[in-house]
Amino acid sequence: MVRKKTERIFTPVESLSHFAQKIAQFEDKTAFRWLNKQHEILSMTYRELSARIHRLAAGLTAVGLAGKRIAVIGETSPEWVMTYVAAIAAGGVAIPMDRELEGKEIEGFLAVAEADAIVYSAGMNKKLAPLAEGHPTVTAVIPITPDETTPQSPRVRPFSEIMKLGEAEEQKGYDYPEATDLDRMAEMLFTSGTTGSSKCVMLSERNIVSTVNAAAATVDFSEADRTVSVLPIHHTYELAIMITSLNYGMNVAINDSLKRVLKNFALFQPTGLILVPLFVSTMHKKIWDEAKKTGKEGILKILTKVSHTLRGLNFDFRKTLFKSVNAAFGGHLEKIICGGAALNPDIADVFSEFGIEICEGYGITECSPLIAVNPYFAPKRGSVGPAVPSCTVRIDVDHRNDKGFGEGEIQVRGENVMLGYYKNPEATAEAFTEDGWFRTGDIGYMDNDGYIFVTGRKKFVIVLENGKNIFPEEIEEYIANQCSVAESVVVGRKEPDGDAVILTAVVYPRMDAFKNVSNREEIEETIRGEIAKMNRKLVSYKQVRNVEFRYTEFEKTTSKKIKRHLVG
Repeated sequence: MVRKKTERIFTPVESLSHFAQKIAQFEDKTAFRWLNKQHEILSMTYRELSARIHRLAAGLTAVGLAGKRIAVIGETSPEWVMTYVAAIAAGGVAIPMDRELEGKEIEGFLAVAEADAIVYSAGMNKKLAPLAEGHPTVTAVIPITPDETTPQSPRVRPFSEIMKLGEAEEQKGYDYPEATDLDRMAEMLFTSGTTGSSKCVMLSERNIVSTVNAAAATVDFSEADRTVSVLPIHHTYELAIMITSLNYGMNVAINDSLKRVLKNFALFQPTGLILVPLFVSTMHKKIWDEAKKTGKEGILKILTKVSHTLRGLNFDFRKTLFKSVNAAFGGHLEKIICGGAALNPDIADVFSEFGIEICEGYGITECSPLIAVNPYFAPKRGSVGPAVPSCTVRIDVDHRNDKGFGEGEIQVRGENVMLGYYKNPEATAEAFTEDGWFRTGDIGYMDNDGYIFVTGRKKFVIVLENGKNIFPEEIEEYIANQCSVAESVVVGRKEPDGDAVILTAVVYPRMDAFKNVSNREEIEETIRGEIAKMNRKLVSYKQVRNVEFRYTEFEKTTSKKIKRHLVG
């Protein structure tokens, strides 16, 4: 039973200043809800949000920051979003930054981007206090909520002061500058890594608005929906969906802590969520753990089969049968947009049986980031869907896969593709083909309907001595589905006395699957047996020949991707 295609009701965004003004049409509808330190719910209407963005843009103009490069860092907040939009709407460049970085790393990235100012949340006050003493490029330090750690310095211009100056500027008749050049650089984003290895992606205003419009045209959200923002706001995925949500006129609640995420789902009662696979897997695990704990695992499995049979007969009783499951997520959850990494299709199937549809998308920072979305009205299992309206996708075929489709690097061309890497012409040239297509570095294929299937990451490909290419993500998915393993990374190890490559799985056991967690010998024997059983279902060259164990989680990026390069 597939959802029907519904009319996409939204006004296309022409520029960030247009966006800032048009959202006022939602008037007194709530734009944001969030919790203060006392866990009281605060809110901001669309009318207020639009007015405050305008005032902030006016304030930035008053202190000479219109058209300048403004970094923004901290947890998700209305002020963070206001800063991002106002900086671009005032003719400048927004530089979203990762709040998990160390102070010296932040200073280094600010210097690389030649930032003129930085706006930051209360949680960053102590870490960024040294910026008030001086920096090679930053001349204005703008704390959103100053405290006793905030230095007294001419460089420090509190957010409230900027807003007050903006009010005076508005009285003089301030208005946004006309957005005449949508192809100018409007956003700078750093890829994962240190200041020495990270690249700075340059996005134009056209890149940004084309992605917002493409998302609005393809995702099954509407003005009636409620979401809870969970992912780091500096990531293009979360940020693009945030702006799209506001463009729809949705109610966006802000999660204040990963420890409180389920409590906040219960409090804010989302109808939709924007997540990465790790969150979805965690939710899936919690459902079944709770069922086991309450002795209802068997009943839940039976109900799932009953529901599946009834749906085949066009009877949908999922809301009634799985009311208790949905209650854990606020009781109204209908859909999840999932991106950032590959999602196990089996998990998507289970959520669908519970009445929560998962729509998988695909993107990369250099493409602003959206490339494809699996359509809610015609999804294909395991696919990320066809290309969104803002771009075209092709496959640089280097072989035929076992399904008969040409497989190779996924390449993109369109309005969402970046301008290039800042002051790095060599890396920019390497990122594009001779005929102008962006190289994603991802491997995949496209079926006869134009649906894209991502099979691996080019740089992680393991080449065996027989010339066969192994995409480790595929093997890791098998391990996740069939073994008592929480996390795994598949690597190619050279034989000690030869050049042959041994397919090796480095695994972090799922400790709650074992009664005696101190008996590592038993744990390892069990998992080796599970992998041996799994191997029997795989062709010989894809079989895992060696298993290594670790008993701590793999180190991850802030978007919860394993840092594969650190796996020795």
